[in-house]
Amino acid sequence: MKTAFITGITGQDGAYLAKLLLEKGYEVHGGVRRISHSETVRLELLGIADQVTLHEFDLTEQNNIFRTLQKIEMDEFYNLAAQSFVGASWDLPIYTSDVDAMGVVRVLDTLRSLRPDVRFYQASTSEMFGLVQAVPQSETTPFYPRSPYGVAKVYGHFITKNYRESFGLHASSGILFNHESPLRGAEFVTRKITLGLAALARGGEAAVELGNMDAQRDWGFAGDYVEGMWRMLQQDEADDYVLATGVTTTIRDFFTYAAEELGMDLAWEGAGEAETATDRKSGKLVMKVNPKFYRPAEVDLLIGDATKAREKLGWEARTDIRALARMMAKSDYDALA
Repeated sequence: MKTAFITGITGQDGAYLAKLLLEKGYEVHGGVRRISHSETVRLELLGIADQVTLHEFDLTEQNNIFRTLQKIEMDEFYNLAAQSFVGASWDLPIYTSDVDAMGVVRVLDTLRSLRPDVRFYQASTSEMFGLVQAVPQSETTPFYPRSPYGVAKVYGHFITKNYRESFGLHASSGILFNHESPLRGAEFVTRKITLGLAALARGGEAAVELGNMDAQRDWGFAGDYVEGMWRMLQQDEADDYVLATGVTTTIRDFFTYAAEELGMDLAWEGAGEAETATDRKSGKLVMKVNPKFYRPAEVDLLIGDATKAREKLGWEARTDIRALARMMAKSDYDALA
């Protein structure tokens, strides 16, 4: 039986990864901050809360990291914990850097000293591409991050690569494009959309307020992407891989797909800050733009090239954007029953 340790196990990706590893016969341990001990709802929704062992673990505290990793014999370490909300990173730039950048090197240096044979996975992100230098983006596309979150993640990515090349650690980074699910946090735009539409479909009146409707993302299903993480650590040689669908979708189109699942027929009017959407059937205003949700520096277009992952890992996204939007909308609608 293999043993894996997952930071951020109570988050969307951590919960799906824990479920996958348990199905593969792993013993699964998870690191959680003290305040997250009661936040196991995602593990509970997947029916695995009683099958994982949780440990207090804080990426900002070196002694805590050292003591925790010293007492657990493990084969694989998945670093999924982060301050992962891009919008909040402008308000919390130092905290974001401490967790998302320095937290990575704290773990890597501890593993180098205590458990150099452990296979390590770093959760990198398409936000590192930012102001994109090529379309689509692959493992060789230069980074141009446009948020404190993206900047911190670039450090985490390169320090992982550096420890692999300097000390021979089996350390891989997954450059994952946006991946969503019914377990996504309510502060992320896709879940904000499906929660808001579900409430409207159940009789609510409050329109969903959004920012840049023209922003485009490469959205996939988180349940597909965690399999890619696992496949990276099964390779003989560590490396970096893009995981993406290769399809780009605007926020407007994602909104439309989710609304269709809930029986809405949208009429779009206006542009920019004046753009709105109304459900023709009910007459309700269901979306309006609020400039406060604009980012200080926007990432307008992200679309990934996952050729390397397909050819070397045998991985590809299985869930298309329409199915994803409908899955999330239905889940939130059913939860309000």
